[in-house]
Amino acid sequence: MAVTRWIVINLPPWLLLTGLVVVIAGGTAIVQALVRHRVPRIKQGEQNEIAQFLFPVIAVVYGFLIGFIVLALWGQVNTADQTTRTEGAAATELAGGRDVFGRAESARIRQSLLAYGRAAAAEWPSAAVGETTPEAENALSRLYHTYESIRPRNDTQRAFLASSVASLKELSLARTERLLEARTNIGPPLSLWMAILLTSGLVLGFSATFGSEQALIHYGMVAAVSVLVATNLFLVTELSYAFLGEFATSPEPLRAVVDALSPPR
Repeated sequence: MAVTRWIVINLPPWLLLTGLVVVIAGGTAIVQALVRHRVPRIKQGEQNEIAQFLFPVIAVVYGFLIGFIVLALWGQVNTADQTTRTEGAAATELAGGRDVFGRAESARIRQSLLAYGRAAAAEWPSAAVGETTPEAENALSRLYHTYESIRPRNDTQRAFLASSVASLKELSLARTERLLEARTNIGPPLSLWMAILLTSGLVLGFSATFGSEQALIHYGMVAAVSVLVATNLFLVTELSYAFLGEFATSPEPLRAVVDALSPPR
């Protein structure tokens, strides 16, 4: 959903969590106060037997739904993180084997790898939504051209060249997968969000209908449930996009390649 993507991109996580807690807990408290004022019999707890029967069922369904969604979204983040690490590991393999080809070839490989690492890291904000930059595409093309221009002079160099070409293909494939994952990752569909909001509303509604003569205890119980619901909505929102937000994967594997190849300061 475009709304949740905008929220993840533009709102700091602490502000999002605080806003959800304030809005949900405050809204539920207002509804609870109105119910207790308009329906005084709620305080007597005559409906508690029915609520005690239905609330555990709703809570179990809600917990299973949220747990399943959070695990699925966390799995997407782990998959994206693994793809990025594969790309960084392939570049590291290329960097480690460059000295076999001689000083001149090693310098050209280092320069091409460094250019690609810097371009890919700089491209990250665009790549997080599935868009590429000409600088990164050109840097990858130059890296391919660098290895195509190498003429091995012995069996060792031929073996390392074949291995390097395989690593380069793995790097390119991981980059393509990363971009496709970012491009197709649109978060939970509207129907799933409707299910989440519906079950969240049921949990809050049933918690507010429990009768209690002691208002402080009743408000405290509903406030605790409200914080739980707000936290769950925060997790689903932040985990919806594998390359965006606080819990998203990062370009650190690409930056590590740049750091390894950069001259010491």
